Amino acid sequence: MKRSPLLRKLRFFLRRLVAEQIVLVLTLLFCVGATLTVVSVWQLSEQLIQSQAQQNAATSVQNLQMARTLYSDSVVGRIREQAGITATHDYRNIAGGIPLPATYFIELGEQISSNQAGVGVRLYSNYPFPWRKETGGARDQFEREAIAFLEQHPEQTFANVETFANRLSLRYAAADVMKPSCIACHNSHPDSPRRNWQVGDVRGVVEVIQPLDSLVQKTQWNLVGLLGLLLTLFILGLSGLVIAIRRLNNISQNLELEVIERTADLVNANQELLFEQEKSNSLLLNILPPKIARQLKDGSKPVADGFGNVTILFADIVGFTKLSESYPPRELVDLLNEIFSAFDNLCESLRLEKIKTIGDAYMVAAGLPEPREDHAAAIAEMALAMQRELMKINVAKNINITLRIGINSGPVVAGVIGKKKFIYDLWGDAVNTASRMESHGLPGQIQVTESTYELLKNQYHFEPRGAIEIKGKGKMQTYFLQ
Repeated sequence: MKRSPLLRKLRFFLRRLVAEQIVLVLTLLFCVGATLTVVSVWQLSEQLIQSQAQQNAATSVQNLQMARTLYSDSVVGRIREQAGITATHDYRNIAGGIPLPATYFIELGEQISSNQAGVGVRLYSNYPFPWRKETGGARDQFEREAIAFLEQHPEQTFANVETFANRLSLRYAAADVMKPSCIACHNSHPDSPRRNWQVGDVRGVVEVIQPLDSLVQKTQWNLVGLLGLLLTLFILGLSGLVIAIRRLNNISQNLELEVIERTADLVNANQELLFEQEKSNSLLLNILPPKIARQLKDGSKPVADGFGNVTILFADIVGFTKLSESYPPRELVDLLNEIFSAFDNLCESLRLEKIKTIGDAYMVAAGLPEPREDHAAAIAEMALAMQRELMKINVAKNINITLRIGINSGPVVAGVIGKKKFIYDLWGDAVNTASRMESHGLPGQIQVTESTYELLKNQYHFEPRGAIEIKGKGKMQTYFLQ
């Protein structure tokens, strides 16, 4: 009895020390988390700003080139033979003069540059005409590198973010490729610096300069606001945590007095826990294959394996969406439950592994988690049986819905990932291809890939569908299982 107050004081001191350590750790974690968040958001913002700026610059270059092409073909090309009208760079000093396409393009870029602060448009080349010798060539390192790169890779673009005219800007350059309508003029003009131009040659470079500093500044202010919000939330959360810890300390002191009284209750709770564990084990075996369930209970990580010979089936109910428009929700769910329950019974009888259902889609596989030689034949039997079951339900319910089924065979990885609401799932190209077989199939048909066909061609009758275009796969030879 004499040591009891001393023990209480010792426990109180230890709890207080632990609480202070928790607050310190949380403060450090917040600082690290806030820093990582701000850095990540900043990097993402920079990427988005540069990506959007490049898209805008690409659109500007395309529009400028289209404007020049339209001017060259629809204006200069139509009036070239008209008496008294001359296309020349010095059109302002010549009666009846109109600007050459390049002159028109250059002056259009100058107008854009003068009307939009920080924005610039340039046309430059290694072969400027004499009257543009001082302004038409490369003026800095970026322009020299752009010409050198685009002469080797005219189909690509050249861009860089740098300080230009004291502003952080995106400099975006694209090749100015010689068009058929320009060849004759450039090869015959008396002042042309080059007379052997061919279609597709890089005549020069079109550059668009787009300032980024205002967008970056806005992003910085947004980050400051984000940091302030995080700090406010942390202070509020930390204050609540401190209050909660103090309250918990008081509660824990009272709970110590009730430990003896709760001992008997714990015995009963342990018995109930054993009962719930049995229920949980039963539920787990209903959700996952026994082998996978054992691995989960044993704590094996990761719960995943590779399987070289597996056949996967995807089935989708065609007409279910339209049927849902006329069916009450409860009856619709009952109908879907009846259909999938019938499919589940087929899985059990054929010793297949049901993977999951998504809406009105059904996925099943054979050859895992226990390998089997007849995996393709088992899935083929499943597909045919599913069609028969759905026909029975159609007759019984006086409805008309069909299945679109896709099958593929190949290697997969199967297992369980995550901590909550986990399921036994499959990954791999063979799974994606099976899904494509379903989505690119026909209502009422069972479409299989060539790999499945090769495994079953001597056991079942198939109708060749021929080569079809499959999204993400290209042309594929497929067959209908009859």
